[in-house]
Amino acid sequence: MKKTEIFRGVGTALITPFKNNKIDFDTLECLIESQISAGIDALIIGGTTAEAATLADDERYELFRRARDVIQRRCKLIFGTGTNDTRVAVKHTEFASDLGCDGVLVVTPYYNKGTSEGIVRHYEKIAEASNVPVLLYNVPSRTGVNLSIDTLKRLGENEKIVGIKEAADSLDRLVAISRLDGLALYSGNDSQIYPVLSLGGLGVISVVSNLYPRETMDICKQYFTNNHITSLKLQQDLLPVINALFIETNPAPIKYAMSVRGLCTGDMRLPMWPVTKESRTKIDNAISEYERGLSSPNIR
Repeated sequence: MKKTEIFRGVGTALITPFKNNKIDFDTLECLIESQISAGIDALIIGGTTAEAATLADDERYELFRRARDVIQRRCKLIFGTGTNDTRVAVKHTEFASDLGCDGVLVVTPYYNKGTSEGIVRHYEKIAEASNVPVLLYNVPSRTGVNLSIDTLKRLGENEKIVGIKEAADSLDRLVAISRLDGLALYSGNDSQIYPVLSLGGLGVISVVSNLYPRETMDICKQYFTNNHITSLKLQQDLLPVINALFIETNPAPIKYAMSVRGLCTGDMRLPMWPVTKESRTKIDNAISEYERGLSSPNIR
């Protein structure tokens, strides 16, 4: 069946800037404006990188409202509404879709580790409650749940469930998902943008694009215009930075890198903690080397 394509290209999984343990809405607006000025295809608000698990419901909803009001449909807007309690995920989804967005991103229910049947029914309840398309989010390293291909086949039959952000680290699995009808494939790993595109994927929901939106988009743009060799080279060039930004648990490294540039305070909520001195050095070195390459006349 023909389904809605929420976006094609790069969606930035935007950080939530904090200051004195409160959401820094002034900085949020600056970050959103910077992303839109770069031409970003979509913004994901309230996902893993946004530390959504530490947001109270009123904070989450205010974050959604403020982001919507700043974005004003200048790019695609996706809200993260998943949690491990189906009732709460339904509540978040109803609020988000009524507020106005282009889609919701729903992580697999973590910790409870529902059965395949339970997970299917979880997503069916959420889809039923949503007025907008639903993206699945599979990230077993965080949730302890890996959506089986058979489960994905069933979910793909739901007309409101249109795609998946896939963050499992398996090329075989990516190939299997790419063969499914009804689910658009988005990379959930910045290191796999090119492989996902080569399998017919529509793009990436990205962490590194918090820092390098144009450069991340260029990987997709070059691929979509059939400049595959250039696209691959851009992915390879960015890979050391990507690896450095995941040297510790996301979003600690990306928040550190952004704080160095004065883009945010770098503050996080416990149990997240700033990266170590050793990690800071590795992040700094990777970024410095990458940016030296960007400034070289022979980079492209």
